[in-house]
Amino acid sequence: MKRSLKILLLCLLAALPLRGQDRVADLRAEVAWLCDSLQAGRAFGTVGAQRTAFYLLGQLRNTGLNAFSQTFVHNGRIGRNVIGITPGFFVRYIVVSAYYDGLGTLDGELYPGADSNASGVAAMLALARELVPLCKDQTGLIFVAYDGHNADLSGSRAFLERYRYAYPIRMTVNLDILGSTLVPVYPTSPEYLLVLGGSGERFSLDSANRGIRLHINHDYYGSDAFTELFYRRISDQRWFVEAGIPSVMFTSGITLNTNKRSDTPETLDYPVLDKRIQVISKWLQRFL
Repeated sequence: MKRSLKILLLCLLAALPLRGQDRVADLRAEVAWLCDSLQAGRAFGTVGAQRTAFYLLGQLRNTGLNAFSQTFVHNGRIGRNVIGITPGFFVRYIVVSAYYDGLGTLDGELYPGADSNASGVAAMLALARELVPLCKDQTGLIFVAYDGHNADLSGSRAFLERYRYAYPIRMTVNLDILGSTLVPVYPTSPEYLLVLGGSGERFSLDSANRGIRLHINHDYYGSDAFTELFYRRISDQRWFVEAGIPSVMFTSGITLNTNKRSDTPETLDYPVLDKRIQVISKWLQRFL
């Protein structure tokens, strides 16, 4: 009975917007919801993932987006991308994305997936709340919460196959593991951000970072091989890169908690996550 009541309350909360007055508190609440045991780790093709999709659909609609879900099938299981598009007609669109599926529950143990990738999803929703009212000219925004990241990047592939020609996509911006400060590029600079694929945007990113003062690195810890791996092979912008669509990935890097039971909401640095969102938001605003 208590579990049923909790599920009902969580479903009701999914239809309500967050307060919007304290973004750090909102980020904590968002990550906590995504990592709650009722979502059971959000594994692809599970009830927990379906419940998460319902929640994300409600949150994107609350921002004023035209939101809907895209179903697709991978290895006999049904996945659901959640998509929100700015109302109106635009000459071009920027896709802002984050995957929401996790590893789920393995051998009876919950893998919460807080950094990977509840942090990216929470950041995407924060950006939607801030940027949607600014889309008034020629560039619109498409926010996508991908399912199937842990199933061969099947959700991002299904999205691009279905919508590449329906909307003129100018660029994709992918948020993949964004909430930790456990592995800074330099030990003396724990407030950092890794930006892959954005070498042509260095000046504009530096401008967006003015006053926020994150340490921005344009490779993956100085490694060409790992930069190539994360940018072109194992993150959801892969299909966009292969299609020749400009793509930028924001991350705070893999930690010892990634894909482990220890990836819990308490391990994230929410004030720094908020600063990262501020930089990304200010940078994106130059395109709108």
